Amino acid sequence: MSEPEPIVLAVEIDDPVLADRLASLLGGVAGLRLAAPGETANVAVVSREPRKAAEPAEIELTPRELDVLALLAEGASNKAIARQLGISVHTAKFHVGSILDKLDATGRTDAVTHAARRGVINL
Repeated sequence: MSEPEPIVLAVEIDDPVLADRLASLLGGVAGLRLAAPGETANVAVVSREPRKAAEPAEIELTPRELDVLALLAEGASNKAIARQLGISVHTAKFHVGSILDKLDATGRTDAVTHAARRGVINL
């Protein structure tokens, strides 16, 4: 008995990082094969409307939050941020929390990633 032909799936996503993640996840699913560029697929997943990326002006970080974000991008801890900026660790934690909220980020690395994608900081 021969194995059935896999379902060929085409995925079109504007975000290259997300596209790579999906390719990694879907590449190992039995009975499924990702279509090569230009190949006809049995199933296609496309975004109806690309998400509008926030413009840097839409994200209102204070000058101090931008300083903290730059240090986050360097991998600095709250203690290192406090020392570098001459503020308390509590204040550094407050600024980090505010940045996470404003960028809708789940963590420090996610905040830096969101900020870089939105043009708030350059890496």
